[in-house]
Amino acid sequence: MKTKHRNTRFLEKYGPYALVAGGSDGLGAAFAETLAQRGLNLVLMARRKEQLDITAVRLKEKYSVDVLTIAVDLADYEKAKIQLDGLNVQIGLLVYNAAFAPIGLFEDTAEDQLSLAAAVNVRTPLLLAKLLSIPMIRNRKGGIIFMSSLAGLQGSPKLAAYSATKAFNAILAEGLWKELKPHGVDVIGCCAGAILTPGYQDAEKKKAAPGTMTAFDVAQKTLDTLGKGPVVTPGIINKIARFIFNRLLTRKAVIGIMFKNTEGLT
Repeated sequence: MKTKHRNTRFLEKYGPYALVAGGSDGLGAAFAETLAQRGLNLVLMARRKEQLDITAVRLKEKYSVDVLTIAVDLADYEKAKIQLDGLNVQIGLLVYNAAFAPIGLFEDTAEDQLSLAAAVNVRTPLLLAKLLSIPMIRNRKGGIIFMSSLAGLQGSPKLAAYSATKAFNAILAEGLWKELKPHGVDVIGCCAGAILTPGYQDAEKKKAAPGTMTAFDVAQKTLDTLGKGPVVTPGIINKIARFIFNRLLTRKAVIGIMFKNTEGLT
């Protein structure tokens, strides 16, 4: 009964639809499934239509919720906005999980890769938050989740552009948390560590880093924290790492540690 009551309150606060940007697989699909478990209808937005449709059919059949899909490149905000407006549904929760991470030395990274990272990781979440927060403010309810990263707490060699964009998302979440709270809109930035997703496993040739979590655990803990503060760091090991990095070590030392953790990325 407690779970049912909690889900009812969650649906009333953040429903009837949640938009999961980058919701076709990995962490985005985990967020989508966790939200479907709580009774929310879904709008899944990502680039690969086939994978979107597979995820949508599975969640519809398993949880009896409505699942709409938008196949769009999230680097193109204008196109995403047009397709979103065409759905004509009330979105009470935005989960921005989409990200592009150019991996490798900055000197070897092409301009178009850097531009893509800025578009997907910064411009589109910023403008989607603006677009969707307007009706949330009017309705005096809703929520926004920005996926950041422990990599965004400091410079991360071989992930320099990505870590900088993740820092942007964390700071944006903190500012909007304070601004939108009086309007009944909850905002949180999730500073996650390594997550067991297909993308991480493909890029990381060594064994999983300490504190690596499953996508479902990250999604669950983030949603449970929504409304309780501006930032969440899922996992006790990751919380300890964040405290040490922010409070006990010099920036120079932390960047050196990050380099050891990222040097295996290809």
